[in-house]
Amino acid sequence: MAVKQFVYLSIGSNLGHKKLNLQKSIFLINEKLGRVTAVSAMYKSPSWGFEGGEFLNACVQLETTKDPEWLLSGLLQLEQKLGRERAIHKGYANRTIDIDILYYGKEVINTDTLTIPHPKMKERKFVLKPLADIAPQFYHPIFNKDTRNLLQQCPDKSSLTKVSKKLYPDRKALFSAMEFITIEGNIGAGKTTLATKIAEDLNAKLILERFAENPFLPSFYKDRSRFAFPLEMSFLADRYQQFMDDTSQFDLFKGFMISDYDIFKSLIFAKVTLQKQEFELYRKVFGFMYKEIKKPKIYVYLHQTSARLLENIKKRGRDYEQDIAVDYLENINRGYLDFLKTYPKENQLIIDISELDFANKKMDYLKVLEHIQDFAILQ
Repeated sequence: MAVKQFVYLSIGSNLGHKKLNLQKSIFLINEKLGRVTAVSAMYKSPSWGFEGGEFLNACVQLETTKDPEWLLSGLLQLEQKLGRERAIHKGYANRTIDIDILYYGKEVINTDTLTIPHPKMKERKFVLKPLADIAPQFYHPIFNKDTRNLLQQCPDKSSLTKVSKKLYPDRKALFSAMEFITIEGNIGAGKTTLATKIAEDLNAKLILERFAENPFLPSFYKDRSRFAFPLEMSFLADRYQQFMDDTSQFDLFKGFMISDYDIFKSLIFAKVTLQKQEFELYRKVFGFMYKEIKKPKIYVYLHQTSARLLENIKKRGRDYEQDIAVDYLENINRGYLDFLKTYPKENQLIIDISELDFANKKMDYLKVLEHIQDFAILQ
């Protein structure tokens, strides 16, 4: 049986979306090389040893059974995957990601390809400061000094600035920090499918719209003018009650909440289906309710073509949906986009899924999940 070792890594980036680069590297390390058990804060620092842009730096603790050479090879592959291009000439340069092995347990290694402990770590404040966050009392096996002492004696006097935003050891921890995510979209966009997949994969409390229980829906599709107002009021009452019940009770065994609708859709659909006087009355009632409900930290809108929406609607085979017209779907889509113009930009994410089939293709699902993940990282 392979022996587990605690390994300490230094990660840094000064090109592109630096925080995104650091977080993605941590996720990949956790997925491919072991289990990330601790992550330091991030620190801004000037480039070291060359003239270049400002860096973001951090350190991670990794529990792994991989041997040092295998680990080094895996880290080089991860760097390449994240866009690192190593120059042929020797010397320091700007980089999307840089990952160094600082310690591999208490081992001392000196080969043609690998030196552990890292030979320059005691000279680098941008390494020792984040390392002190997660391993303050870890002793250097050669100098016999812990991280705090090495930091105090470090000759590097460059300034470091702690960044308030956090890094997370894995994707579940990142999504848990979001607390509440909403997946929205037009009829047939795949909201329920996506929300259910994410809830299953990332341990979220799933909140699904109870549309099938609405007694007015089949009648509405047969006679819209007659049943529009009772339908929309019924939806509003049900969504309001469900939201207040489900979002106010956090499940201790789940990391976060995810829903396949937002209650604001009630106003979007009502504007399309109701007469002017009916809508004005409806909007007053809606306004009182909307003030009280929990708002998502990320509002995801799945944008799909009308033709694909009609295909999806036909495939799922609900009799009362089969007569939905293209112009009705397009009006609903315009209503969502008008709403998003008024929604905080930092909380909304529009994903074009017109060329994706995340319900049946795992790679397409992972693309959509990565869109949401990257948006969450940059929040």
